[in-house]
Amino acid sequence: MNGEILLEREAEIATVTLSNPERLNALSLAMWEQLGALAQKLDNDESLRCIVVRGAGSKAFAAGADIAAFESERANSRQAKDYGTRIAAAMHAFAACRHPVVALIQGACVGGGLLVASQADIRICGESSRFGVPVKNLGLVEAYDELQGMMRVVGRAATLEILLEGRIWGAREAYEKGLVNRVVPDDKVVEEAYATAGRIAAGAPLAARWHKKFVRRLADPRPLSQAESDESYACFDTADFREGVAAFLAKRKPRFEGK
Repeated sequence: MNGEILLEREAEIATVTLSNPERLNALSLAMWEQLGALAQKLDNDESLRCIVVRGAGSKAFAAGADIAAFESERANSRQAKDYGTRIAAAMHAFAACRHPVVALIQGACVGGGLLVASQADIRICGESSRFGVPVKNLGLVEAYDELQGMMRVVGRAATLEILLEGRIWGAREAYEKGLVNRVVPDDKVVEEAYATAGRIAAGAPLAARWHKKFVRRLADPRPLSQAESDESYACFDTADFREGVAAFLAKRKPRFEGK
């Protein structure tokens, strides 16, 4: 199955595009692994402030995998475990990227596409977008690693509803489930997603990275260590904090450098 992960950069905002337009941007194993490698590369880029992830074209964010490839890639549990382990590594790398991620969702966002979108920090879709994980129709089970992102976003009850019914549902229901943060007219999705990325990029980058880290850590029921608790005050020692306060008092726009 053809397809690739594309990267573009404009100033402090990177765009990651899931590109397999002939198959509604369905993700091949090679695309998953490209996504994971790219996430690690972007994580190391200190100059980056926000990532927008989207599908190529406007018909789909991404559909599921190529079913025809199951016979060669996931014909039995041994093959499926290897395949799933490689996908999980890519998803974890994407989720662990320290920079804020905005998912720009147009059209279908189903199966593997919904798994990718679930790793983003903010999801914005158009009014005609469609969502679902209809794996019950294949006798297929989402592995633990694959369920984590979706369950973290929509919770246990909605996750079971999505998997047990296997319906395809619309943008308004996605908003009601908490899967997407914002629903806008189809012709405004791109504009709104990049406006959101711009607002994020205008803020202090260290603060954004810490907030992303802290919110995800609080989803873990383990008690915070003293070092973790102390880290929540580290911002007061940064140049960005001093710049933010100085800019506020001088009534000017701050010039954050991520230091």
